[in-house]
This record gives sequence, C-alpha cells and structure tokens, in this order.
Amino acid sequence: MKNYQQYISIDPEIRFGKPCIIGTRITIYEVLGWLAKGMTYQDIIDDFPQLSMPQILACLEYASLRERTLKSVA
Repeated sequence: MKNYQQYISIDPEIRFGKPCIIGTRITIYEVLGWLAKGMTYQDIIDDFPQLSMPQILACLEYASLRERTLKSVA
C-alpha cells in the first residue's frame, strides 16, 4: 500500500470525525475489528461488497502508521 490517503478520510460530519473509508460510513476501527475476530479479507468483501482489497489494506496501513507514531505512556 503506497498511499492510504486515497482510500481514507476524516470528516467531522461523518461518524463524528472517525477515520472512514471514502464513500462509505465504514470506519477503520470496524475493519480492524472484523479482522481481529478472524474474518478474512474475502469475508469482509462478501459482507460489504462496496469494499475492496486495497481499501482493507489501506486500513491496515493507516493503523500501522498511527501505531508507529503514538508515544508510549509507560
């Protein structure tokens, strides 16, 4: 994934400003939650046909970059 920004936006008018996949109201948090529960990429696409593999990978990239930039509280 080279440019997650083409798939993810943050708009205060959509889902209270949570990062979402552009053109949907599906949040990054939701996609990550589905993956954490064991859903495969194909399971997610089957349940939400408006999503694509690049969009799901953009969610992972976004989370990875965010994790890398968070400061430890410990």
